[in-house]
This record gives sequence, structure tokens and C-alpha cells, in this order.
Amino acid sequence: MTTPKPPPLPNSNVLISTIINLLKSTAKRHSNSPLYDTLAPFVPSLTPPIIHSILSSPSLHHFPSTLLSFLTLVHSHTPHSAPLPLPPLLSVLSSLLAHQKFADARTILQSHIVSDHPHHHLHRHLLHPGPSLPPPSKALLDTSISAYCHSGWPHLAAQVFKKMKRHGCRPTLLTINTLLNSLVKNSSSSRSTDFCKELFNDALKLGVAPNVNTCNILISGFCLEYKLKEAIEFLKNMESKFGCKPDNVSYNTILITLCKKGRLHDVRDLLFDMKEKRLSPNSSTYNILVHGYCKMGWLKDAAKVIELMSQHNIFTDTWTYNMLIDGFCKQGKIDEACRLRDEMEGLKLLPDVITYNTLINGYFEMKNSFAAFKLIEEMTEKGVKPNEVTHNILIKWYCKEGRMDEASETVRRMEKSGFSPDRFTFNTLISGFCKAGNFSEAFMMMNLMGGKGLKMDTVTLNTALHNLCQERKANEAYNLLNIAHKRGYILDDVSYGTLIVGYCKEENLDRAMRLWDEMKEKEIIPGISAYNSLILGFCKSGKTDQAITKLNELLESGLASNETTYNTIIHGFCWEGNLEKAFQFHNKMVEKSFNPNIYTCNILLRGLCKEGMLEKAIKLFNTWNSKGKQIDAVTYNTLITALCKDGRLEDALGLVAEMKEKELSRDSYTYNALVGALKDSGRAKEAEEIMLKMIEGDKSSQQPRHMDERQDVFAGEPSDESDSSSIAYSEQINELCTEGRYKDAMHIFGELKQKGITVNKSAYITLMNGLIKRKKSTLKAF
Repeated sequence: MTTPKPPPLPNSNVLISTIINLLKSTAKRHSNSPLYDTLAPFVPSLTPPIIHSILSSPSLHHFPSTLLSFLTLVHSHTPHSAPLPLPPLLSVLSSLLAHQKFADARTILQSHIVSDHPHHHLHRHLLHPGPSLPPPSKALLDTSISAYCHSGWPHLAAQVFKKMKRHGCRPTLLTINTLLNSLVKNSSSSRSTDFCKELFNDALKLGVAPNVNTCNILISGFCLEYKLKEAIEFLKNMESKFGCKPDNVSYNTILITLCKKGRLHDVRDLLFDMKEKRLSPNSSTYNILVHGYCKMGWLKDAAKVIELMSQHNIFTDTWTYNMLIDGFCKQGKIDEACRLRDEMEGLKLLPDVITYNTLINGYFEMKNSFAAFKLIEEMTEKGVKPNEVTHNILIKWYCKEGRMDEASETVRRMEKSGFSPDRFTFNTLISGFCKAGNFSEAFMMMNLMGGKGLKMDTVTLNTALHNLCQERKANEAYNLLNIAHKRGYILDDVSYGTLIVGYCKEENLDRAMRLWDEMKEKEIIPGISAYNSLILGFCKSGKTDQAITKLNELLESGLASNETTYNTIIHGFCWEGNLEKAFQFHNKMVEKSFNPNIYTCNILLRGLCKEGMLEKAIKLFNTWNSKGKQIDAVTYNTLITALCKDGRLEDALGLVAEMKEKELSRDSYTYNALVGALKDSGRAKEAEEIMLKMIEGDKSSQQPRHMDERQDVFAGEPSDESDSSSIAYSEQINELCTEGRYKDAMHIFGELKQKGITVNKSAYITLMNGLIKRKKSTLKAF
């Protein structure tokens, strides 16, 4: 039995006419049946010319929904994927826009824009229409702007807007907001806000009345480029110039950026302005403040913000607490962080994996691995599943401890749990193997990394070099550099700069200079990090004039120097005792837009105190403080030590009280200076009392002192003689305290101060604990 042949199809014109009539009939009947059921016999014959003719038919212009349905059918059931030519496209768009189907028109435009790339025929037509096609309507231009923005081509959208401006066509407010928002978010140019302001002013001239969203977009643009002065000025003029009252978004956008830049003094001013405008801070505002204070280490202020949230019945969430917990962990206050975790649970806020990861990492950083592993057990018991970050924290700790077998085993468990090792995992392992001197295993990891499809590049190599140099293994790092070069790794200025830093740290300036020459021979252009490394090396070697020569070379090469460059040279002059040159260089650089930071202040302050210029140091401290700039523990400790040496105990104790208010840690130098000064002035009992108060006040927050390398770039190793004396005397103090001979221990402690010898931390703790016991036993006697 043979299959009957289908009836012959009519010619093209008849087919076009038939399909058009069917489409019109379907539209008039308002039929709900699928269009494909009606046109199924004709679909195989739908060639591009036939499709284009149907879409361009004037008789279908009044049936936009039917045209859309036919277009959808064409895309779904025909193999023709080429973009529509302009005539049928413009015909469909004209129908949709005439019937105010703007969303559908924009969807079609977006699809066409993508397929029309990189030719952009439509864009050329919109700007310069040819004689064979109708000129674009205002509605088409307006909708096209939005479509180009949503397709990721805001600069093409801006060109369409400029055409509208030339013809006096006013776009809708929504279109202007879309254009400005797209330009702000997608532009990488540092002058994008200037262009946005120009477009904004053009829109105003065309009669577009902006709303608060328009203004917020511009504020966001200013903040993304850190143009805070312009952002704040625009905020203050919003209502008077454009009739737009600022809202919480307006203020929060600027507050986020101020916090990022550490300008907390300006944050307070802006909050006051917000209050004057009768705007109540919302949860976002409070969270911004918590994040900002935590970033600056102002944890007491961050905690006060959370208290305020509770007082104003504003919901605190896990994210808020996680920020504060992270802040305490970074300051080594792990017990306080755990207290917050317990507080969360009391508020029925369940700690999440981020909470646990932060605390686990905090315990590892404090070298309390027992508590860290206990938390890992606790989180699984409470149903919080460890994620890839949890595993990476464990791997990092094992690598730090040199336990590479256990690190590798953790990777296997990580994969078994369904988590793939990422770049962080591999970089940690590579660094770990390099530290252990196992370069073959490190390179095997590099190869495995590439085999898993992870980008294996110079960053991985530089991570390993950095870690070796941190461990003062510059020669091993140099060997790795040579092996990597032979294996095809591309060496860059960071690779060489890292090694130069390493050799400079080891005070091997000759080797550092040879590396510099080698880098130049290989035509690797030094970056700012390489220059900074060599400048640091020269300054540490007392060759500040040569450092200045390198700075001039840096500037002549077209590179922009940064705060590290200037701070290093300022420190070099201070180290040489040449304060006049240090301040002259500082002032000269400020004129060239150098923005001094806390490290600059600490360097100059230490230099003044070292040279006995205490009054000038106090003046610098007060000036810096009055400007609302950041002051840290190093700033206070430097000045307290100098005041004690000068016998100005009351002033020193006043600063200690300020430190306590700001939750800044006092260190061994602070204790030594205060107690020694009190003993020198015959106030031995008061010295004991001060020590007791300090240890009782700081007991919950004692932590090792971590001085940023940038603050003390010349901190050298203590001499063997000084180190051995310190150990011997510390042991003697410990023995005397064990025997209960606290007066004798205090006597030795005072003598050490006069000799300039500092005892170790264990001796301080033993002496302080002994004094506390002594005080308690005295109280019991009463």
C-alpha cells in the first residue's frame, strides 16, 4: 500500500496571501488554539523571502499579537536563524509600538541586537536612515536605547540618545534612568560620571523631570569612582535643584563608600545630616556602619550600632553578627567572638557555615587547633554542613604546620564530600610544598591544577615565591624561579619584585640589584611593586639618596607612585635621624596629591620621639586626631613610651585611658614604659597597682602584638646579646614568682628597664598573675 502524495502547494504569492488571510482570521476570531495547528501544512514552505513578506504586510499592522505569534512560530519551527532584514523588523516593531506593546518591542530588539553584532545594521539605520526605509519614530528611538542598554551596549544607546537630543525628542524618564544606570555599571572609564552628568543635563534641557532614582544612579556613579566630594555635593543639592528629596538609598550609597575609605568622621556628619532631613536609618544603614567600624577595627562602636538596632526594633540578622564576629577574630579576640555566637543563638538566629568558618579560622590563627576541631564537630552535630571554605581553612592550617600528608588527605575528603578543589586550595598546597622544600610535589600540584581545568598562571608561581620569601628562603625562591622559567611559566615584574623584596629582607642588596639587572635584560618592565621593593632595600641600607634616585626613575617611566613608596622614603629619612628632610619630602609629596595615611603618621611620630622632639610629636598627634583620621595602637604606644621617658606620667596614663575606651591593645612596650617610669619616680606601689589594673582590664582581650610591616619597615632582629639577656632575666623573674618573691621580681624588672632590656611575654604574665594572687591573699586577711 503506497502513501498518498500531499497536494501540490500554491505559488509564493498565493501562499503569502493565504497565510496572511489565515492570520487575520485567527486574530479576528480571538482564537486560543495554537497558531501552529492552523499553519502546520504551510510551515515546510516558509522560506526567508516568504516570512519577510508576511511580516511586512500592511494588512497585519493592526494585529500585533498575531504578528508576534507568527514570529515565535518561525523561530521555533523553521531552520532559518539569520537576523531579520530591516524592512520586516521595522514593520513588526512599528505595529507593536503603535499599540503600546513596548516590552514586546524591546524583547525583539534585544534579540536582534545580539544576532546583528558586530555589524550593527539597525544602529546605523537609527542614526542615519536611508531613503528606502521610513525614518525611526520617537517611540522606536526611545525603546532602542533601553534595548541596547539591556544588551550590554550602553555606548551605542548613548549615541541614539544624542540623536534624539539633536532632533528635540524627549525620552521617557524610565529610558534616561536605564541609560544612566547602564553607563554607571558597565563603564570602566574613570570619566564615566562626567559623561553621565553631560547626558543628565541634556535630559533636563529636553524637559525630562528626574526622580530620586535618577539622582541615586548618579550618586552611585560618583561613589564607584570614589568622587565623594561630588557625591555629597550632589546629595545636598538634590531637593533644591531638581525637586528630589534624598532617601535612604541616597545616603546609604555614600555611607558605604565613606566606610570603604575609612572616613568615619565624615560618616558621622552624614548621619547627622540624615537625621536633620528626618530620615530614619534602616537595617541597610546600620549594617553599613557595622561593616565600616569592623573594617577599621572599631569593634566597640560596631557593637553599639547593634545595640541601637535592637533599641529601634530593627531586625539584626546573621549577616550583621557575622561581620562583628569576623572583626573580633581578626583582632584575636576569639572569646568575644564566641560570646557573640552564643548571643545569636539566644536571639533565635542560627549560626551558619560562615559563622563557623570565621570562628574555626580564628582559633587556628590563635594557634588553638583543639578548639577549632571541636567547633568542626559542633557544626556537623548542629546540622551545619562544612563547605569548600571549611576544607580550605583546614588545608591552610595543615600547610602552615608543615603537615602536608594531612593536607593532601583533607583534599581527598573534600572531593569525597562533593567539593572540587579550587585555585585557593591548589595555591595553598603549592606554597606548603615549597615551604617544606618539596619542589617536585609543588610542580606536580601545578600540573594537576592545569589538568583539572583551573587556570594555572603566573599568580600561582608568584604565590609560592611570596611564601618562600616570607619564610626568609630567598635562595630557594630563586631556584624555583629558574625551574619555573624552564618549564614555560611566564615571569613578570611581580615574580622578580617578590624576590627583590625577599633579598632586601635578608639585607642582601647586591643580590637584589643583580635581579633588577636580570629583569631589565629580559625586557620585563618593572612595576610599582618592584620599584617599591628596591626603594625599601636602599632605605634599609641607609642609602636614602639612592632611593630618591629610584623614585625619580619610577616617575620618569610613567608609573604612578603610591603611599608605600612615599612612606618608605619618609621612614628612611627618619631612620637616619634626618627629620627635617623627612618633613620636607612629606610636604613636597602632599603638594603632588600624596594622601598621608596612618602609617605616615606613625613613621613621623616615631621619628620625632626618637630624636627627643616630644612637643612636636604631641602637636602632630593632636592635629591628626582633630582631623578625625584613624589612630591605632602603634600611634598611642609610641607616644605613651615617649611621655614616660620624659617623666610625663599623667599625660601617658591619660592616653592609656583613651586606648581602653577605643579598645586598642597595649603591648609589652607600653607596660614596660609605664611601670618603669613609675618605679623611677619612687612610686613602686602605684606601679604594681597600674600593672594589676591593666592585666585585670585586658585579661579577656590579651593578644600578641602584630605590627604591620609597612609601619615598621626597618624592624631589625634583636642582637644575640640582648636576646640572651632577655631570656636569662625572664627565667629569673619566673623562678622568683614561683617562689613567691614578688618584691625581688619587681626589683629586677625595674633594673631591666634602666638597662633597656625587655623581658618576654611569659615573664610579664607570671609577674602579673603573681601580683593578682598577692592582692587576693591580702584581701582574705581582712
